[in-house]
Amino acid sequence: MKLPFVNKEQLDDIVAEFPTPFHLYDEKGIREKARALYQAFSWNRGFKEYFAVKATPNPAILKMLHEEGCGVDCASYVELLMSKKSGFDGSEMMFSSNDTPAEEYLYAREIDATINLDAYEHIEFLKNLARFEFPETMSLRYNPGGVFAMGTQIMDNPEESKFGMTKVQFMQGIKDLQALGVKHFGMHSFLASNTVTNEYYPALAKQLFEFALEIREETGVSLDFINLSGGIGVNYRPEEKANDIAVIGAGVHRVYDEVLSANSLGNIKIFTELGRFMLAPHGVLVTRVLHLKETYRKYVGVDASSVNLMRPAMYGAYHHITVAGKENEPATQVYDVTGALCENNDKFAKERDLPEIAEGDLLVIHDTGAHGFSMGYQYNAKLRSSEILLEEAGGARMIRRAERPEDYFATLDGFDFEI
Repeated sequence: MKLPFVNKEQLDDIVAEFPTPFHLYDEKGIREKARALYQAFSWNRGFKEYFAVKATPNPAILKMLHEEGCGVDCASYVELLMSKKSGFDGSEMMFSSNDTPAEEYLYAREIDATINLDAYEHIEFLKNLARFEFPETMSLRYNPGGVFAMGTQIMDNPEESKFGMTKVQFMQGIKDLQALGVKHFGMHSFLASNTVTNEYYPALAKQLFEFALEIREETGVSLDFINLSGGIGVNYRPEEKANDIAVIGAGVHRVYDEVLSANSLGNIKIFTELGRFMLAPHGVLVTRVLHLKETYRKYVGVDASSVNLMRPAMYGAYHHITVAGKENEPATQVYDVTGALCENNDKFAKERDLPEIAEGDLLVIHDTGAHGFSMGYQYNAKLRSSEILLEEAGGARMIRRAERPEDYFATLDGFDFEI
């Protein structure tokens, strides 16, 4: 059984103060996850997690992770700006962007964030960019191409990915950057998304560690760090077994010793860029049942929609649903759980077995702490919801208010709006 971190009594207290729908985050779970990650990689003296801001871009969350020793990985100017204003300095910030505007490179350089180049061609772009001075440390993003498989299971197809550069480009990139004054180098690579296996990171690490040996042989450069990026997933489905970060860390340690330490590269720092793994299980979307409808199927209409959680509509992704207070009741009904958008894909669940639902029930949609609120939008002029933090001490506080109609109209030039 998959149960949320919040019970019906707690929810009743929270919704009495904060109207649904809202995203709710668990401070205790987030802090424990960060500590478990650092413990799992404590064998590496330079280890650091650079949390993927895109997953949950809220300053309250970022500050909490900062307190736990994490840095941030940013993909845009605004993410860089938010991170800086949340207390991170340049040494704690990676800038992993693609198709990057000149002004964003310049700002990243201004605040001394580590730039993670996505494309070989961007070296020439930066050379021709007025006011850009190459830093002493840069990172390059590697895409090995082909198909990434583990045993007989195909995990992903890097060759179809728009991210990163080929092995030849990577090698030449180091040589070009050396000529431009760069002295220290890192490697970043992402080969698969949302893997629910303890073997992904060690398999990825082995590939990257072996490539690090080739880099040293061809260029004379010993990498300063290797960023294993993201890809460690979460068990969205109740029948799936959660990843064990201690086992994963031990697996990476094993191949680190076999490949790097055995070849005099035991000083390379290991970085990670986890978003989903860090936050998804520690956030839920809380929504209230507005209507019940029966035609060819039974429908449960709620006050949230794909505006609040895009993943089921966009990817067909599964998110478990708990009916608050009915956790132990049998799932005797089959429902589609829907929002109010004028789109038929606005469904959180299709033909889902659930307990009998009544109007007014609270539904808890699991694992929305990453890529939940952050992927929101405003179709049908729907407004984005609030974000609430369930504090470790037991109380709840709002860390982002819900949008209001005046927010929606604020960017319209020449439109005089008054309520």
